Amino acid sequence: MASRRMGGTMDGTKQRRRGDTRQRIQDVALDLFAEQGYEKTSLREIAESLDVTKAALYYHFKTKEEILVSIFDDLTQPILDLIEWGRQQPHTLETKQEIVRRYSGILANATPLFRFMQENQAAVRELRVGETFKERMQGLRDIMIDPAADLVDQVRYTSAIFTLHAGMFFLQDLAGDPEEKRRAVLEVASDLVTQAHEGTRKKP
Repeated sequence: MASRRMGGTMDGTKQRRRGDTRQRIQDVALDLFAEQGYEKTSLREIAESLDVTKAALYYHFKTKEEILVSIFDDLTQPILDLIEWGRQQPHTLETKQEIVRRYSGILANATPLFRFMQENQAAVRELRVGETFKERMQGLRDIMIDPAADLVDQVRYTSAIFTLHAGMFFLQDLAGDPEEKRRAVLEVASDLVTQAHEGTRKKP
């Protein structure tokens, strides 16, 4: 489970992560949240899956929401880093394409979390992570959109971001290599960014 989430495949990496109790709790909880749904998963089940006592689990997390928030914060920190980087860059086409490329990689590295959020939207909306994620999407949108962009081009920029999301959720059952599908989705998102950027430059 740990290697699936973080991409670690070497024995040494797996061994280090087995010794990281907090990380093991996050991995097991996310798997259970995804399989059973957030509401149907209890702290007792998480503890049993880890083969630890509830007291040992409470040492790290007091509630399910604390676990979910910690997973969200850890896996979406790269979004905050990307937003901060983007704020310091010029509004060039190259910058916007790089933002899209980097965000595609962030999604790929946190696929289980984003799929969980997609499949448990009602629960997520009621938790703090829902509002926090919305704020991060707005920050990502803001570093993409030119101040002079009209409504159509603003929609194109925003659509580029959510094209990457759609590719993750709705293309997984299509035949083909996952990496090839990711590159195809990234190409479409990049095309939208190019159209929006060039559309803004052409307007008087």
